[in-house]
Amino acid sequence: MSAARFFVSGKVQGVWFRASTREQAQALGLRGYANNLADGRVEVLAAGDAAAIERLAQWLTHGPPNARVDRLQRDPADEADAGPGFLCG
Repeated sequence: MSAARFFVSGKVQGVWFRASTREQAQALGLRGYANNLADGRVEVLAAGDAAAIERLAQWLTHGPPNARVDRLQRDPADEADAGPGFLCG
């Protein structure tokens, strides 16, 4: 098991980014969450199979159709922080 925390910058709030991220993560069998941050970014924590996290990371570089991703920051994370499913906050 692996885990990663992503911070996604650009036009990522108000464009179904979190819900679309949840759909992608669930399809990949990942646990975690996607939350809007006060500074306009979206924080994503993903835990599960390393290859599935890489596939999610690739998807996060562009997101859903109405999004515009300017920057994707990736940090290590503790898989224990992910919880049992994938939530949007």
